[in-house]
Amino acid sequence: MTDQTVPTTAAGEAATARGEQTRQLILETAMRLFRERGYARTTMRAIATEAGVAVGNAYYYFQSKEHLIQEFYARTQTEHRAAAQPVLDRESDFAARLAGVLHAGIDVLTPSHEFAASFFKTAAEPTSPLSPFSAESSGPREASIDLYAEVLTGSTAKVDAELRPQLPELLWLAYMGVVLFWVYDRSPGQTRTRRLIDGAVPLVDRLVKLSRLRVLRPVTQQVVSLIHTLRH
Repeated sequence: MTDQTVPTTAAGEAATARGEQTRQLILETAMRLFRERGYARTTMRAIATEAGVAVGNAYYYFQSKEHLIQEFYARTQTEHRAAAQPVLDRESDFAARLAGVLHAGIDVLTPSHEFAASFFKTAAEPTSPLSPFSAESSGPREASIDLYAEVLTGSTAKVDAELRPQLPELLWLAYMGVVLFWVYDRSPGQTRTRRLIDGAVPLVDRLVKLSRLRVLRPVTQQVVSLIHTLRH
């Protein structure tokens, strides 16, 4: 019985490994075609053909192009966290941590810049499952918000107690604004986006520090109320 179990287990592990290789091949092929042809002009059949797999096999791993993009979101977020980790390990200053994480996000996205410009037209539709605000995108979105929570919790920043739980989501929204600017940034190497980050972070840092002032409490409460309204 033991002799039969070992080969069976080994065969199962090999099949799982082959399945993961096929899955990654389909994903990598899709991303390449999205960059070369654009999202709208790339079909699942074209992806399967380029990957050298049956169309049914492609649909077995990814039910639609939308599912491929959701996988792209998840992988991008994993790469963003990995790219940001050195600055999070090194810095305790809030502004330095925030700037490092924002720049790391752009670093990870840079190879997809041309694709992002054409794809954004689809993702920007309010009802699109590819919108970063959609229910379908909740996993990568929450992972990104968690990353900005780490920016805050690992820093020495003193933040208003009422604002503190809401700040990671606000930082994520700011990051979405940076990404939108980056999508349409045609400057060499998207240097204008880098300047935007470097200019905006000190302002955010100052506002966070000012949030503890009693005179600004009404403003802070309005911000918290606005976030609550948007969520519900």
